[in-house]
Amino acid sequence: MPILKRDNKPDLYYEIDDYTDPWKQAPYILLQHGYGRSTKFWHQWIPYLSRFYKVVRADLRGLGQSAKNFDLEKDLNPEAYMDDLAAILDVIGAESVHYCGESLGGILGMLFAAKCPQRVRSLSLISTPVFLDTSFQTRQKFGFASWEEALRKLGARGYAQAKNGGDRFSPGTNEGLMQWFAEEQGKSDVEVLIAMQKIATRINATSYLERITAPVLSISPSNGPITTPEQEALMRKHVHNLQVVHLPSNTHNLHCTQPAACATHVLHFVAQQDGTSCRE
Repeated sequence: MPILKRDNKPDLYYEIDDYTDPWKQAPYILLQHGYGRSTKFWHQWIPYLSRFYKVVRADLRGLGQSAKNFDLEKDLNPEAYMDDLAAILDVIGAESVHYCGESLGGILGMLFAAKCPQRVRSLSLISTPVFLDTSFQTRQKFGFASWEEALRKLGARGYAQAKNGGDRFSPGTNEGLMQWFAEEQGKSDVEVLIAMQKIATRINATSYLERITAPVLSISPSNGPITTPEQEALMRKHVHNLQVVHLPSNTHNLHCTQPAACATHVLHFVAQQDGTSCRE
């Protein structure tokens, strides 16, 4: 169980999946989960990626198996997340990685790619908006006065179940998947979710887009509730090297509902950047 231990900073849990040929010295793909999730939410992707790339997954501070022993007011912010990402790359000995993030993990990837361009070979975004618009924030209230109150009243698992019936999954989605999703997200600390919610409502990556030098792949629902046409237009306007893929869906969580399609697109995108083949 790899744990990155640091003085005066929270321990970070990470995993490496590597089925590559050792003599090829394959590059890394870093998979970064979104709000209230963990490394477990990428498990469907691993068979598609790990034969050709070393795959590293890390739990954001306060989530999954990463430590919660830090000040939620002072030490949970975009700068801390950037520092954590750099620390993970340092401990695995990777000067740079192909970064792939879903939802909030993708927004953090935009910031990281802009601030640390030498560490990001390519950037893949799964159902990632540039910022969370007011309609999204309103939906998170679920009849309560605020997003924070909804979290406190419903709890982590109740909130996850409410989201399952909202913009996360479409009718007819496998019940086992939805139950598993709610159970896993339900393990999150509510206070961490509240602190993250405050960050998520403030982050706006618009001013960072033009600073991203890495090639960018954006995979989004064809009619998504969060990655709207307005959001896509911002990316098309400001990102220098952008590829856009739409998968048929009107809900948000493509990385769980269409993992094979998402992972395959990412695999061929990063291989294209490296000028290598990912077929046998």
